[in-house]
Amino acid sequence: MICYSNTNTALFFSSIEEIPLEIWDSLQCEKNIYFHQGFLKSIEKNHPEITFSYIVLVDDHELPIAFSSIQVIDFYINSIQNDFDFLKNLGRRLRILKDNRPLKLLISGNTFVSGEHGLFIKQDQDKQKVILALAKAINHFVNSNKALKNKIDAFLLKDFVNESLFITEKLKEVSYNPFSVEPNMMLSIDDNWQSFDDYLAAMKTKFRVKAKKAFKQSAALKIEDITLANIESKVSEMTSLYKKVAASSNFNLGDFNLETYKDLKENLGENYILKSFYLNDKLVGFMSGIVNNNSLDAHFVGIDYALNRTYAIYQRMLYSYIEIAIHKKLKRINFGRTASEIKSSVGAIPEDLTMYLRHKKTITNKILKLFLQRIQPTPFQQKFPFKK
Repeated sequence: MICYSNTNTALFFSSIEEIPLEIWDSLQCEKNIYFHQGFLKSIEKNHPEITFSYIVLVDDHELPIAFSSIQVIDFYINSIQNDFDFLKNLGRRLRILKDNRPLKLLISGNTFVSGEHGLFIKQDQDKQKVILALAKAINHFVNSNKALKNKIDAFLLKDFVNESLFITEKLKEVSYNPFSVEPNMMLSIDDNWQSFDDYLAAMKTKFRVKAKKAFKQSAALKIEDITLANIESKVSEMTSLYKKVAASSNFNLGDFNLETYKDLKENLGENYILKSFYLNDKLVGFMSGIVNNNSLDAHFVGIDYALNRTYAIYQRMLYSYIEIAIHKKLKRINFGRTASEIKSSVGAIPEDLTMYLRHKKTITNKILKLFLQRIQPTPFQQKFPFKK
């Protein structure tokens, strides 16, 4: 647990349980599930390797105006893969990343979810002032604790959509460096889609044929809901499948503990979706997602890659997300960051995301800025499956 001292503009907490109910009542942030106590408790409880803290910004009358989730993680050089090899070499040259020691990274955001889920700001607030107040609060949080001050290497504020950049660009004034990351792939659900057949009817022939082929390939798969009653027997196999997917990812901030699913199902009920995919009584895949207001956000999946091509497991999962969103009359699906091209083939389009990084050493941070400007999302061929 981190020792902290409050200021006249910020309150600091080392667990969700510490935050008084009157703060939650005042913020009114729990309509967004990512700022719901049940969601945050589930993540915090099942990841003891991460140091969790929370910042509540207050106004001149000591009333809460904003909330930020903070995680301190160990970032390992081996978590950078494939096309990001040049970052490894950069990290070594700048002595930011060392093979024998992880980078101690403080994150404002959600380590396990892509999207703008790290900072909640109440309405009618000057958001540019709030973002600068958050940066100041983070500095105080670290500098007021000697042990933490000596450990933290860098600060990361993640994932801001383009509409928020007029706010977050203020972070440049306090030496944060922006860089682009892989976009979230978003699918808008047409109001005319009352069933999955309506979705298929909206597609060009080529993509409708592709979808029907995937359903034919995956016909042998048995899809079942994962519930509180049966999840215990599945977690071990699910973890094995998840690790196969995580190992193929270019960039991971941390490993997700699938035990979290139990708490998420218990705390969020029908708003947390888990489905298993069986082939001849063998678990070959699973998908997870969260219903947040009018959006279905795809979370982690697990896939038996040896069977994926033959049985179109992953493609069938994408169509399952669409079926769920249409059935629940939601407005959009956030498919997340990976496998952009296949997601675009089912209708998703990219939503750009920007992160802000600052190294605590001034000279290193200035050099880092030059290299971060070179980072670009991996290009892919955008598909346009719908009729005009």
